[in-house]
Amino acid sequence: MPDKPSLEGIEPKWAERWERDGTYAFGRSATRDEIYAIDTPPPTVSGALHVGHVFSYSHTDLIARFQRMRGKRVFYPMGWDDNGLPTERRVQNYFGVRCDPSLPYDPGFEPPPEPPDDPIPVPRQNFVELCLRLTAEDEKAFEELWRRLGLSVDWSMTYTTIGERAQRASQRAFIDLLRKDLVYSVEAPTLWDVDFRTAVAQAELEDRTIPGAAYRVLFPRSGGGEPIEIETTRPELIPACVALVAHPGDERYRALFEGGEAVTPLFGTHLPVLAHELADPEKGTGIAMVCTFGDVTDVMWWRELGLPIRSVVQPDGRLRQVRWGESGFESDDPAKAQVAYDRLAGKRAKQAQKEIADLLAEAGALAAEPRPIEHPVKFFEKGERPLEIITSRQWFVRTLDHREEFKARGRELRWIPEHMRVRYENWVDGLNQDWCISRQRFFGVPFPVWYPIAGDGTLDHSSPILADDPALPIDPSSDTPPGFTPEQRGEPGGFAGDPDVMDTWATSSLSPQIAGGWQEDPDLFERVFPMDVRPQAHEIIRTWLFSTVVRAHFLHDTLPWRNAAISGWVLDPERKKMSKSKGNVLTPISMLEQYGSDAVRYWAANGRPGVDTAFDENQMKVGRRLATKVLNVSRFVLGHEGPVGEAAKPLDVAMLRRLSETVGAVTRALEDYEYTRALEQIEAFFWWFCDDYVELV
Repeated sequence: MPDKPSLEGIEPKWAERWERDGTYAFGRSATRDEIYAIDTPPPTVSGALHVGHVFSYSHTDLIARFQRMRGKRVFYPMGWDDNGLPTERRVQNYFGVRCDPSLPYDPGFEPPPEPPDDPIPVPRQNFVELCLRLTAEDEKAFEELWRRLGLSVDWSMTYTTIGERAQRASQRAFIDLLRKDLVYSVEAPTLWDVDFRTAVAQAELEDRTIPGAAYRVLFPRSGGGEPIEIETTRPELIPACVALVAHPGDERYRALFEGGEAVTPLFGTHLPVLAHELADPEKGTGIAMVCTFGDVTDVMWWRELGLPIRSVVQPDGRLRQVRWGESGFESDDPAKAQVAYDRLAGKRAKQAQKEIADLLAEAGALAAEPRPIEHPVKFFEKGERPLEIITSRQWFVRTLDHREEFKARGRELRWIPEHMRVRYENWVDGLNQDWCISRQRFFGVPFPVWYPIAGDGTLDHSSPILADDPALPIDPSSDTPPGFTPEQRGEPGGFAGDPDVMDTWATSSLSPQIAGGWQEDPDLFERVFPMDVRPQAHEIIRTWLFSTVVRAHFLHDTLPWRNAAISGWVLDPERKKMSKSKGNVLTPISMLEQYGSDAVRYWAANGRPGVDTAFDENQMKVGRRLATKVLNVSRFVLGHEGPVGEAAKPLDVAMLRRLSETVGAVTRALEDYEYTRALEQIEAFFWWFCDDYVELV
């Protein structure tokens, strides 16, 4: 111990020592009851880590270090979540490219030194290579920061969610579920982001309140008489309307339920007027349009009432060209309908909404001026425009029929804090569709599936061709299925590969299997699975935690871990959540440079499990003073030459008794994952030790 101990230079010195000595290397010879296994959250590699990452990962490391002190061999790997939309978006912006799967691979392609204003179209394989190049750089930066923070990770045990091991696990699990009839493909209404042009799962939705307008539209009755007044926020979907619906007890519309018809203004399409219990007599005029599709209620009514599909919105969010008078788009006056619709075709929803409002006004089909409103609308959590519902073919995992089983698993799990279980159960109870796991993107794990092509060129989706297990991982866009030759790709009598990739949660939900070597390293997997703890934030209970429970339940008939330790958010000084979109995110490197790792970890340890915590530099200053005091008092105590033997003096006995009580209290706190309570106990003893015992000595 130097005469003047200092925090400067101490962190790199010990990081090098830990690495050289293999201090945190996992010992594979230990039995399962001697091991403490952590399902470490793989951070998304699509930019920079922020202070919220430091906050929650410090909590995990506190528990890992405690378990080592208790004699456990700690399995503490680190993964990198590097596939999916965030990475694609970062690569597009960083290199100035966009993926065009129709282009052939260019082995000599190099992106320009500076991203151009107009993105360069590149083949899918080249785009994936750029994704891998950029994520590899990001992963190095992430690891450097984690090492600086002092995470006691075994850095020889890392994985990526796009690596071969993860792809094999993802494809193997998919085939397993397909053979158990727990996953299926169907062409159905799907939540769709028009900018990313991909399907979106229920767990990725968020409600945002946006300005809009309520339109009172007059629908003529087919037999004449007073028109039916409909209130809608989406008049641009009138050409997609397939019925009107009202509550069966609503006397205003009861006479229409037996064969009554309405006619769409502008387009002259005849619509049935139907009854449904979920129609709200108090909402608007009490009668609603059923369009295919405006929202999830439309989907429900369409399904339960057995209605046809009349879709007009394309995957890019624009209204497609249709020919009025043809099947599905019948009209009393096709020519007139076509003139009106041609003013909408090719426009996005907002543009079409303004145009049809003008058309309705010109036709005298508005009962009143549009009324400005604020209303909640569904968005993809990473999207910038409201979601549409597009009919497309997607892969789904069967979750709706197994909700009670998932809730039972949730009750088996130990939640820290306990009330977080309510969030999980509320999510399971609120599920309204199976888990959509397919995405129309490029940088992800491909589905290991091909389809036979019939003689007329159509794909037979009912007879998928599966990859052989030894061949995994495969890419159906470039690999050939068993029993075929490459020349048969795209030909009648040949095959076509599934064009989609798996949702990132479909891969991340297998983090225990990937890290533990499921079907790759049976000895390791037997020692670490089910794992002991999943540390994570509360906002992804509905995504990562739920989907991991689903996977383990279907694959292994067990929980993936015994404990779920939930962290809160980091709030800014005004107690708002820190996020990139709000521009209030702080990067941790400057804090680590200014205050040191111990000070930053001290601040993080003051955030209780599941509780949102304000960013507070004052606590970091306190933490730095505490770390300095630990060094100074250690130098004094270790440098003190005094008698060694049994404690006999009352002062020594009192100190040892208090130390024993503190050790017991801290141990109980950390066994309950109450690291903040443990810190309070340790601090109280330490300052008593310094101010009273050491000063008396």
